[in-house]
Amino acid sequence: MANPGLVARLKLNLSLTTKAYDDYLGQLLDAASGMIAREGINLNTNCEEDAQILVMYAAYLFRKRAEDNPAMPRMLRYALNNRLFSQKIREGGV
Repeated sequence: MANPGLVARLKLNLSLTTKAYDDYLGQLLDAASGMIAREGINLNTNCEEDAQILVMYAAYLFRKRAEDNPAMPRMLRYALNNRLFSQKIREGGV
């Protein structure tokens, strides 16, 4: 289950004030973590930058359910790409 602090951040991102969606938001954070890992990105949620990427991705998943085929926000795609490139450079894989 997702970290309660991350759920609180996600609620702020989405401007939600009740606990009605907390379980669903936790599931979205878990799903976002899995989807990001599938791209080869290893996140450390103790790192503020990585935690923010996870929250941004989960917020995108929450918002996209209301649209037919929404494109991923460019800032999120850039953040994921930059994180992956940074990881690969640290690992010596580039």
